Amino acid sequence: QVQLVESGGGLVQAGGSLRLSCAASGSTFTVTNMGWFRQAPGKERDFVAAITPHIASRTLYADSVKGRFTISRDSAKGTLFLQMNSLEPEDTAVYFCAASRTMALTTTRDNYPYWGQGTQVTVSS
Repeated sequence: QVQLVESGGGLVQAGGSLRLSCAASGSTFTVTNMGWFRQAPGKERDFVAAITPHIASRTLYADSVKGRFTISRDSAKGTLFLQMNSLEPEDTAVYFCAASRTMALTTTRDNYPYWGQGTQVTVSS
């Protein structure tokens, strides 16, 4: 099993920044790609960003966050990050860290068997 714990959420004004972290533990040798998803009240849990485990990591972003969010990871420490800049009220959601065992980057929730408990991000206008 793999355990994921997010941190770094909070309340920020529009235009501000936050950095989310996700600490992985357990059988992390089984994990390949990692990603972030978010869920706003009354909505589906949507893909935000994903990253491969390699030194020259490949990344994938949702169109809504391209150019504003940056995903990164420290594989040696088992930590995933999401730097969020130019935040907008529409970014308000619970943000979830997720880990996959697939070889290809994927935006599909079902391809991520491991999930954290989520961290709340609230952006005020």
